[in-house]
Amino acid sequence: MWGEKSGAGAVCRPASFRLPVRALFHRDVRVTTRLHLHLLSDSTGETLEMIAKAAIAQFEGVETIKHFWPMIRSGANLERILEEIAQNPGLVLFTLVNADTRRTLEQRCHALGLPIVAPMDPVTNALSNMLGQTALAKPGRQHALDAAYFDRVEAIQFTIAHDDGIGWENWEEADIVLAGISRTSKTPTSIYLANRGYKVANIPLVIESPPPKSLFSLKHPLVVGLTTSVDRLVQVRRNRLLSLNQAPETDYVDQEAVTREVAFARRMFADNGWPVIDVTRRSIEETAAAIINLCNERRQCA
Repeated sequence: MWGEKSGAGAVCRPASFRLPVRALFHRDVRVTTRLHLHLLSDSTGETLEMIAKAAIAQFEGVETIKHFWPMIRSGANLERILEEIAQNPGLVLFTLVNADTRRTLEQRCHALGLPIVAPMDPVTNALSNMLGQTALAKPGRQHALDAAYFDRVEAIQFTIAHDDGIGWENWEEADIVLAGISRTSKTPTSIYLANRGYKVANIPLVIESPPPKSLFSLKHPLVVGLTTSVDRLVQVRRNRLLSLNQAPETDYVDQEAVTREVAFARRMFADNGWPVIDVTRRSIEETAAAIINLCNERRQCA
């Protein structure tokens, strides 16, 4: 569980909480362990945050209080952060390219007896050795406003404009078209893929309302069917109705009606030879990764 900050220097935490570093990492702890996790970056910190989130997910019974420090560009800024770290000892992860800033941070953390890790260093060093080049040491280069950035913006705009069956007339311009019955994660998966640079359209499949005929004659986009288990779909839909304060007993959540919907969609997928992804036990990220793999396989076979 992540404890969130409300600003560059503020974090919600018990004022009386202090733990020696060794207590934070004791392997035999059976109860919930509280960990202060300091993330320092001279850029947006997005990469560092993703690495930390992926790593902490591998451990159970840990309440993580995250201290997030992006855009560190001055010694004065770093000094304020070091004071906070000293008050709340824990694990320090950083991505800093300035040598002086790195050295100061490492020296102070070592003096405090705190573990400190630069997760990008092994990758950068390996690239440097293989390419025979020295890293440029410029923060935020992955966020440059290059052609890929503007392609991603265009993909997001396209995807938003082609959500829920809208704009079917120019689906041929899409990279991916997702088809599935209601509540099979079409929209969130589309948005995630758009952030990866893919133009995505999605279409809800409804027994009583056939999709546009153009769906069955698309040449450029990869059409992917999304499905899920009946029990899971009923649960998700029931929760959706409850959140909207609507009656929870309709055909929308009726077991037999939902079974017919799922079968209807699966028949359509099979009849058209579309690849199918079952999202029952997949996160949005996992579903998107599977779709990207399908795109790559299709490209290799072209």
